[in-house]
Amino acid sequence: MTTTDAMAAAGGAPDVLACLTRWGEAHPLVRAMVLESSRIVAGAPLDRFSDYDVLLVVSDVRPFVEDDAWLGDFGPPLVRFRDAMETWGIPTYTRLVLYRDRTKIDYSIWPVNLARLVVERREPPDLLDWGYRVLLDKDGLTVGLPPPTRTAHIPARPTEREYFALIEEFWWESIYVAKNLWRDELVHARYSLDVVMRHELLVRMLEWRVEIDRGWSWKPGPVGRGLKATLPPALWSELAATFVGPGLEENWEALFRMTALFRRAAAEVGNALGYTYPGDLDAGVTAYLREVRDTPI
Repeated sequence: MTTTDAMAAAGGAPDVLACLTRWGEAHPLVRAMVLESSRIVAGAPLDRFSDYDVLLVVSDVRPFVEDDAWLGDFGPPLVRFRDAMETWGIPTYTRLVLYRDRTKIDYSIWPVNLARLVVERREPPDLLDWGYRVLLDKDGLTVGLPPPTRTAHIPARPTEREYFALIEEFWWESIYVAKNLWRDELVHARYSLDVVMRHELLVRMLEWRVEIDRGWSWKPGPVGRGLKATLPPALWSELAATFVGPGLEENWEALFRMTALFRRAAAEVGNALGYTYPGDLDAGVTAYLREVRDTPI
């Protein structure tokens, strides 16, 4: 059934899950279908852009991987993304689709033997660990699926070595921002500032900072999602102030705002975990950054 057909049958917006389930019931290769992720978690923040995360357990993955025509059963796709990975050594696949009617469905495709292995091991893989709901099961494949532990996506307390390694990498990357701002190479400078320093390192430190207040029980969202609602307001304001435009001077200021925020968050994390923040490293690299900024062209 296409999305259009479902809309006509419902007399309005389609019931996506009902449509998916009917499709799965009619498809001979689909043996089970499981809804996972945020749509089955009580109290999860959902909005009009929230997607449907659907696991398809199939008797033969090849028709789903070699030909994407089946994605059109729910209407014409607007854009899609394909990926392949492994779960416990078994190949699995994803097809992420935004349809023209604005419905977004993220499909995971598993072979039947992987579902059986999960039941045998009594251990939920990461995909199912935050929660799931069985929509369809033709062969009893999901009977005995282990309950979610809701721990797989929660960061572990960093060891002292991990804590210092992140700090050292942050300060190391800062020197690339400085010298490329001095060279007026904005693209390179912003890569180091935005991608490496902010998203790969600062965000992780801020997530650790949130976990300190929440007893290491909070599930971070992807690439910083949820930080605004969970960080202390002052820290969020400092993070927001690191986002700037293309001017060289404002990017220099963003660099020093980011290092100040990182310094504060890392010191608070260190204090909570019993680790000493490396102030000498901080002071030495900060002096170097200011020296580069003040060096005549």
